[in-house]
Amino acid sequence: MAQKALILLNMGGPNNLDEVKLFLTNMFNDKNIITTKSALLRRFIAFMITASRTKKAQANYAKLGGKSPLVGYTQKLVDKLQKALPSVHVDFAMRYTPPFCEEVIRKLLEKEIHEVTLLPLYPHYSSTTTKSSVEDFMEVAHLLGYHGKINVIDRFYEDASYNQLLIQKIKETLGKHDASNFELIFSAHSLPQKIIEKGDPYQREIELHVKILSELLVQQGIHFHGIHLAYQSKLGPLKWLEPSLEQKLSSLENKNALIVPIAFTIDNSETEFELSMEYAEVAHHLGYEHYLVAKCPNDDDAFVSAIKGLCS
Repeated sequence: MAQKALILLNMGGPNNLDEVKLFLTNMFNDKNIITTKSALLRRFIAFMITASRTKKAQANYAKLGGKSPLVGYTQKLVDKLQKALPSVHVDFAMRYTPPFCEEVIRKLLEKEIHEVTLLPLYPHYSSTTTKSSVEDFMEVAHLLGYHGKINVIDRFYEDASYNQLLIQKIKETLGKHDASNFELIFSAHSLPQKIIEKGDPYQREIELHVKILSELLVQQGIHFHGIHLAYQSKLGPLKWLEPSLEQKLSSLENKNALIVPIAFTIDNSETEFELSMEYAEVAHHLGYEHYLVAKCPNDDDAFVSAIKGLCS
């Protein structure tokens, strides 16, 4: 019987169109997302956002086959990790959609597992992602009476094996194209500027990660026409991190771009719909000759190896 467990954490995504409302409701009721001190006000804001966005979001997910691809990719990754780590119980929990932490922690109790490593699948630390997911796990563990040792890997953007995998994904996406003819754009999920101003390290870690990857590309003799950072998925009237991806695409004279979703490890609606469909259309209207989007690590064998290294 396994004495240790590895639990992957992520935001989650609707498993069907009926779960879209649940996903939005849970996300916007998260105190790390809507940071107002008043729980009542947060619930009102969450209700208003959910009411206004559910139908449009359902239409977007319908274009992806009626669900987020995130849970399916994560299950494949877990299956591979379980084979690679036969003496460890491997599972995953989502923050806003099933499978939730409660289900996963009940399994730990049943199996009498006394040590857990949590790996939030976010390469960079943010209160909106890593902190939220870990807090959720800890709170549910406390409520259910789980008293095992809990280790947390709270960021891994500096990990050498992980970064070599990202370079490989860039090479695969580039294919036979000449890098010197392309703009490389690292696209990160944006955040409200006020969250960064409160001390969230996300933007700083993203910028450091771009620097690391840029240096690795040069070391491997891959020279893009230019390397850029942009942000996607802004929501609402607040000031968010800039430039937006649309602003960046509009500003470039060279109409060949390769997009790398640097803040995601698992493909989801922000990559397979927003980047690969919505922004592809924007690029087409802007006259782009080539618009390429790199895949996330997903269940790549090299990601399995990198995670094994992180947990050792």
